[in-house]
Amino acid sequence: MAALPYWRLSSFYLFYFALLGSTAPFLALYFDHLGFNAARIGELVAIPMLMRCVAPNIWGWLGDYTGRRLAIVRFGAICTLLTFSLIFIDQSYAWLALVMALHAFFWHAVLPQFEVITLAHLSGQTSRYSQIRLWGSIGFIITVVVLGRLFEWLSLDIYPVALVLIMGGIVLASFWVPNAQPTQGPRVAGEGFLRQLRNPGVLAFYGCVGLMQVSHGPYYTFLTLHLEGLGYSRGLIGMLWAIGVVAEVLIFLLMSRILARFSVRRVLLVSFLLAALRWLLLGSLAEFLWVLLFAQVLHAATFGSFHAAAIHFVQRSFGPRQQGQGQALYAALAGMGGALGALYSGYSWNALGASWTFSIASLAAFAAAVIIATRMQEDRP
Repeated sequence: MAALPYWRLSSFYLFYFALLGSTAPFLALYFDHLGFNAARIGELVAIPMLMRCVAPNIWGWLGDYTGRRLAIVRFGAICTLLTFSLIFIDQSYAWLALVMALHAFFWHAVLPQFEVITLAHLSGQTSRYSQIRLWGSIGFIITVVVLGRLFEWLSLDIYPVALVLIMGGIVLASFWVPNAQPTQGPRVAGEGFLRQLRNPGVLAFYGCVGLMQVSHGPYYTFLTLHLEGLGYSRGLIGMLWAIGVVAEVLIFLLMSRILARFSVRRVLLVSFLLAALRWLLLGSLAEFLWVLLFAQVLHAATFGSFHAAAIHFVQRSFGPRQQGQGQALYAALAGMGGALGALYSGYSWNALGASWTFSIASLAAFAAAVIIATRMQEDRP
């Protein structure tokens, strides 16, 4: 990759998704450790996702308007660290809700702008994106395995310290990355963001992004607690999370070939159908280890192929001047869906149980598959 700052870009993804690897499997577990019930856990987990509905659009507009995307990334990383550190002051429900909201407002400013910088460095070679993004998956894997073992040996009281250390890594990586700007073509009449948003299939795609994240609600909020209830150890649970992300890494390595052979529409459709299957397996048959292993391998589709195809779709659907807003809307719709998923699963977990909660998730993913099949036009691979 001549002239591409591969390791600098990759280091940022490594630390950024290491933070996700420390929150997705263990944040609900930490709140459970503090004594909160399922409904309160769902609310606290939903708050950062709700902020994801607002923050990326504000920062995306600012990035497109000023062009200073790397400055926004660095500012967001520093403020994420500082605001999350407020967790050491108090751990009441109201204070934790404030901490979740504040740090998420800045954390969700970071990735959409960094995606634009990465694609600018790639200079049209978007098929190489997965080769950089896979280091985020590696960071996720390292974190879930290490923290899973660590929490078997030590108290969950050390959890906030681990997150602060990872956030420090994000800050350092953001200052190592060189800047890059998307190529600015001539401004043409009617090239605005809203006009491009009305292009065929674009609104259907964004609606399906929200549904996919709704379907992930019980997975990201309660999978660890669900598996603990079935008798799995925290170390094994960390390994199971890691298996899912290993499958994600492998699919990222293949995505350039897959997207060269198959259309984005077909990749998205298969991803949604496999997501519907995965949630049914996790909700009803997770007590069987072989079924659980297969369900985790399906993470290659429910996140890996879906995300890579989605980034490709957003990049080709918007002009250079609207890239930041396009990525921000993708993050915002994902955040809105994730928040709704966390909230509904928090309220239904005790009332309906794991099986019905995951069945609702399966229906959301299947609905997205139907929309993609009927509303998105077939594109050339």
